[in-house]
Amino acid sequence: MEFMYKYDHIDQTLIQERVAQFRDQVARRVQGSLLEDEFKPLRLQNGLYLQRHAYMLRVAIPYGMLHSSQLRTLANIALQYDRGYGHFTTRQNIQFNWVELDRVPDILSELAKVEMHAVQTSGNCIRNITSDPFAGVASDEIVDTRPICELLRQWSTLHPEFAYLPRKFKIAINGAKKDRTVLLCHDVGIELKKNPDSQLVADIFVGGGMGRTPILAEHIRSELDWQSLPSYLTAILRVYNRYGRRDNIYKARIKILVKSLGVAEFARQVEEEWEQLKKSKLHFTLEDWERVAKHFSKPAYKNASAVSRQELLAAVTNSERVAFGRWLERNVQDHQIAGYCSVTLSLKPHGAHAPGDVTSSQMQAIADLADRYSFGELRVTHEQNLVLADVEMSDLVGLWRRANELGLALSNIGLVTDIIACPGGDFCSLANAKSLPIAKAIQERFDDMDYLHEIGDVSINISGCINSCGHHHVGNIGILGVDKDGEEWFQVTLGGSQGNQTAIGKVIGRAFLAQEIPEVIERILTLYIQERYEGEHFFQTYLRLGIEPFKDAAYELHALSKDRV
Repeated sequence: MEFMYKYDHIDQTLIQERVAQFRDQVARRVQGSLLEDEFKPLRLQNGLYLQRHAYMLRVAIPYGMLHSSQLRTLANIALQYDRGYGHFTTRQNIQFNWVELDRVPDILSELAKVEMHAVQTSGNCIRNITSDPFAGVASDEIVDTRPICELLRQWSTLHPEFAYLPRKFKIAINGAKKDRTVLLCHDVGIELKKNPDSQLVADIFVGGGMGRTPILAEHIRSELDWQSLPSYLTAILRVYNRYGRRDNIYKARIKILVKSLGVAEFARQVEEEWEQLKKSKLHFTLEDWERVAKHFSKPAYKNASAVSRQELLAAVTNSERVAFGRWLERNVQDHQIAGYCSVTLSLKPHGAHAPGDVTSSQMQAIADLADRYSFGELRVTHEQNLVLADVEMSDLVGLWRRANELGLALSNIGLVTDIIACPGGDFCSLANAKSLPIAKAIQERFDDMDYLHEIGDVSINISGCINSCGHHHVGNIGILGVDKDGEEWFQVTLGGSQGNQTAIGKVIGRAFLAQEIPEVIERILTLYIQERYEGEHFFQTYLRLGIEPFKDAAYELHALSKDRV
């Protein structure tokens, strides 16, 4: 029985041939017969970036699904080819920040042995498709998105027509009542559902994105039948490929084209293109579905009984009870199957590593946890954490104790210290500022778990530059690194939100120095606690009060320079 997609002969042959091809390209680059300008597009096609200090390799984790054997390979790569850790990203991938060019083909060869690769994790192509990390197990699920994700992954991989788009192209797919994909912030968002006849259909949203010009995607079609997804997406991409700008990198994303044409005109052109494509054979078939869907069968669940919170708390010692109770509240999610739950392991420690970082030894241990407690399978979340999707409730105490030993049982999911952050200026050559020290300073400032749980749900997202890889635009509190005369400053945005109330935050005013940020965040949160209604989350309080009270609180700082960005 299979719980995730397994390569067939075509998949395996393709990836192995790609490794051999890139090995030759790297050899020619090292020998000097291939110049950097010639090599750059080739390495980007294989997920290899030249960062501030070293090469960075981004490995694809399609729709966030990992097997324990794959995680063990990633752990070995971190140990043998990097500096002993990897970094999980907001797009459910993993990055290795310190790889040596001549060893990259060996890394790709190791990945190929466990059905992994780095294809289309960079470049102006269709990137790794992201989805709900709880797909197939979420209690609020309408449609299991994984078969569609896999079909679209196969359709888009090395697609010759879309290998040189005006700019990178990102797709997210949701199939639950709650949006856990930030659907409206993608070039294309696909909302899967069932129509009144119980047929699988999709609502299509186009033109979302963050970066320099944050825009939420617009709805352009309702109830598209699932078999038409490749033809309809082809129509969208053809319009974009034809009219998207290539003369200005900052105006090249599809969101700019949709905005300039207007959503009605863009949709009209897509429909016109699609009319021609309907006559082609470019559609999914029932045979396609059956070929892929068989890989996502249900595990061999036991006939287990639900265990109440009271029973679980009674199973731990008095000294463990508070910490375990908080973990149950924050890190354990409901499941479709009685007696089971899903558990999120927090990758947001207080220490040397950044949000989303995990060491080689931790990866090995997490793989063991997956084998012991979750049928050997894991998920990567948009928030840079890991999920054990199928945990028997009677195993929760044992799992928590082991995770606690590993430093992975922090009960902060959804709280202030569950920070999303890009690698920033410590690694990225595009960054204006270092985001990781800011994340660490905030985590240290809010180290008191009693206070964290009193504050409740608040998202903080940090980006080191306007490219917004940390998705600061949709954080309840967003922090953006900016440069002024060679010095690092940080803008603060408020009112962002992801999920069913996705919203773009607003800049509150002039920027702050790095050392001022923790105090600014504390003042904003203090006002929130003072003014919130009972049960009201930060975003709700912000909508009710507006930005001005929070802005006033943020700037009530002593000895602030008047010289601001």
